[in-house]
Amino acid sequence: MRRRTIAVACSVLCAAGMAWAQEGHPLSGTWAGDCGPQRSHVTVVMAWDGKNVTGTINPGPDAVAIGSVALDVTNWAVRIEADGKDASGKPAHILAEGRIEDLGSYHRRIVGTWTQGSAKGECRLTRE
Repeated sequence: MRRRTIAVACSVLCAAGMAWAQEGHPLSGTWAGDCGPQRSHVTVVMAWDGKNVTGTINPGPDAVAIGSVALDVTNWAVRIEADGKDASGKPAHILAEGRIEDLGSYHRRIVGTWTQGSAKGECRLTRE
C-alpha cells in the first residue's frame, strides 16, 4: 500500500512538473491591452519557434506581421518592431518597448510605450 501511495504521489508531481514546463517562452501567447496616445485596443500574438519570437499585431484582415522581437532577460525588457500604418492609413513603423511585470504569473504584463509613426503613448498588454 505504501509503495502505491508513493507511486501515485510521484505521478502527480511529474504531471505537475510537465504542465509547468509546457508554458514555454515568457513572451509566447496572446497579449491584449490598450496602447498609444488614444489608448486603442491592441492584440499581439507571439510564439517562440525555437530560435526567434514571431507573431502578429491585431490578427485579422488588417494584421501586421511582427518584424523583430528582442528580450533582455537581465531586466526583462521587451522591444517589438513592425511596419504597419498610422491612423490616416499611411505606412508607419511600430515600436513597442516595455518591461515584463509579474513574470511568475500566467497573466503577466508588458508595460511601457507604443510608438506608431509620430504618435507615441503608454502601452499596457496582459497575456490572456
